[in-house]
Amino acid sequence: MRAVGVLGGMGPAATLDFLTKVLAADPAPKEQDKIRILVDCNPGVLDRNAAARGEGPSPGPALAEMARGLVAAGADFLVIACNTAHAWAGDIAAAVDAPLISMIEAACETIAAAHPRARRIGLLAGQGCLDAQIYQSAFERRGWQAVIPPADLQAGFMSALYSVKAGSLDAAEKAAFMACAEAVIAAGAEIAIAGCTEVPLLLTAADLPVPLIDPTQILAERTVAFARG
Repeated sequence: MRAVGVLGGMGPAATLDFLTKVLAADPAPKEQDKIRILVDCNPGVLDRNAAARGEGPSPGPALAEMARGLVAAGADFLVIACNTAHAWAGDIAAAVDAPLISMIEAACETIAAAHPRARRIGLLAGQGCLDAQIYQSAFERRGWQAVIPPADLQAGFMSALYSVKAGSLDAAEKAAFMACAEAVIAAGAEIAIAGCTEVPLLLTAADLPVPLIDPTQILAERTVAFARG
């Protein structure tokens, strides 16, 4: 089997959620047959949202260094447990030869397969992910339209996001995420995508009247499949 290297810590709770989903997706019947996971849970990676809006230094060098460390430790391929950090996937690719499985592409491929008629996708994501056009670019290549929450609700989303990253998982944070979900659905979104790894910590498919795509879950399943060849 191939060993996976996980660039994590952005934030820590989201990384633990990803690892839990990987374990659940692994069909091995006993401990010794589970896939090998090497994790760099590094909360010190510079703020991706600030960097994306040009107000902070790039996290690219730190991500590249994490990738080199994971490969040196035995990782055969890499994944990033953060949507926004995919804006610096090029830094990682330049640093190592190991393949990187894209959470963004995996999520879009799942949407295309499971909901082939969907064209308007509600995007629940951090401002840095929106600013970097990570999902919007992937949608455009497929002829889809991204439906974004209005600015005031997006500001509330960001405040809640930083609270979740700091460890709070209370009703106020869930309400801020829900407000954005309800807004994009009201604006015509046929599907919502949890474009930030903190969103699935509070929202589930049962909370919304339209399908909620969880890229963390999709990446976990892809990780197990790739590790097992």
